[in-house]
Amino acid sequence: MSTRDPSSIRVDAVIPVYNEQRVLERNITTLHAFLRAHLPYDWRIVIADNASTDRTLEIACALQRYLERVAVLHLDQKGRGRALRAAWLGSSADVVSYMDVDLSTDLAAYPPLIRAIAEEGFDVATGRRLGPGATVVGRKLQREIASRGYNLLIKLAFHTRFTDAQCGFKALSRHAADALVPLIRNNEWFFDTELLILAEKRGYRIKQIPVHWVDDPDSRVKLISTAIEDLRGLWRLKRAGY
Repeated sequence: MSTRDPSSIRVDAVIPVYNEQRVLERNITTLHAFLRAHLPYDWRIVIADNASTDRTLEIACALQRYLERVAVLHLDQKGRGRALRAAWLGSSADVVSYMDVDLSTDLAAYPPLIRAIAEEGFDVATGRRLGPGATVVGRKLQREIASRGYNLLIKLAFHTRFTDAQCGFKALSRHAADALVPLIRNNEWFFDTELLILAEKRGYRIKQIPVHWVDDPDSRVKLISTAIEDLRGLWRLKRAGY
């Protein structure tokens, strides 16, 4: 358990974005207001732009100018994993985290996510949309079946304990980020799964936080191509001996 004053603990909340001009201002403003009211740490929002071709970067820079504690990171290549790698390894915060810009995960789960790292001594904290205390609203049956099947496959192949590999809601300690992120080879959607498998197999303490999650009908995740990427990633890790 940490004995530090919470206000001295620095937290980065990274928001990876690609062509999100429609929701960026509204959702970053919502997140900013929530953190001001509910997070007792020294926090910062980092908007990580993945080579957007619309007005996303322009809006992000405007938010940086008129909202305190907002920073912008621009990358010339797409990929959520690539954005997280750059933002987390380029940060000096005690706790690094991320969530999806659509705010599909209820923000009430964010303080417990950070507290698990900042005060409870866990190395990794991750949201879970399955199991006791978690709820999912509006998810299409096809995606629900695919998600459950994918997580079952991970358990059978790797004998892992975590139940939701792909929830876009995670936090790491500074030490865990510095040690684990350089080992992750994937720069896109499989980044989350690879992070959790590596963390568990290397003995890092992982806490799962049940979340209330509302499906985003405008999700950029393409089911078939993402599934192929995930299966290739799992095969690569299995061949590597994990």
